[in-house]
Amino acid sequence: MRGIAPSQEALGYGMGMTAAASPATAQLETLRGLVRTATQRLLGDTILVSDEQWRAPSRLPDWTRGHVATHIARHADALCRLAEWARTGERQDMYPSPEHRAQEIEAGAGRSGLDLQIDMDTSAGRLGSALDGIDAADAWDAVVEMSRGVQVPARLMPLARLLEVVIHHVDLDIGYEISNIDDQTAEWLLEWCSFRLGSREDFPKLQLTSDSGFSTAIGSVGDPVAVNGSSAQLLGWLMGRTDASTVSGSDGLRLPAF
Repeated sequence: MRGIAPSQEALGYGMGMTAAASPATAQLETLRGLVRTATQRLLGDTILVSDEQWRAPSRLPDWTRGHVATHIARHADALCRLAEWARTGERQDMYPSPEHRAQEIEAGAGRSGLDLQIDMDTSAGRLGSALDGIDAADAWDAVVEMSRGVQVPARLMPLARLLEVVIHHVDLDIGYEISNIDDQTAEWLLEWCSFRLGSREDFPKLQLTSDSGFSTAIGSVGDPVAVNGSSAQLLGWLMGRTDASTVSGSDGLRLPAF
């Protein structure tokens, strides 16, 4: 990512600037464009998946592809609730409870491919409209609370969505791989990981440097460990989707779950 990074100035990102003068405005437009592109690619790749294939295992333990698709859709709805909070100032939780979230995913996993496809498409559309509502209300700096109590300005919500769409596209195991993630997307997502993991007491301190020249710090525990690789492979390793052989300098580190 270029300019102000979430890991550095997340809660002040773009504040006090006019829309015309703010680099944060351009960054937000870029992010929302990346989300739209990633969603279109996901829907394009899933349209030919058969009902039988939807019920087959994904790359995530104990989840079929139908579980993954349902999670992607319900995550969009969860962000819609946060968008409503940002727009109105009235608190909304992402999910009523962890149990409710799990029940919704389980209930939707066995649907037909057509129903899953429609759900992913229409929920993405609802989220797009919800983000437009934040824009109309000029509420991008409103702070909302995501899972695990992480507080973020609403302008970082597209980053959260981008991670879900891109990583779970890989998890579906339908031909889209970590190596297919472009540098720009991977680097934005590495910055999002940096922000999310910055204060985690169980995550080792890492200095990630990409072949493209991009660099960011991750984690907070111990002396920093320098890890190098392509932007996409650094992301895949950090997210537990690829093993340490895809990067250099990891020295056998075992990373906690994101």
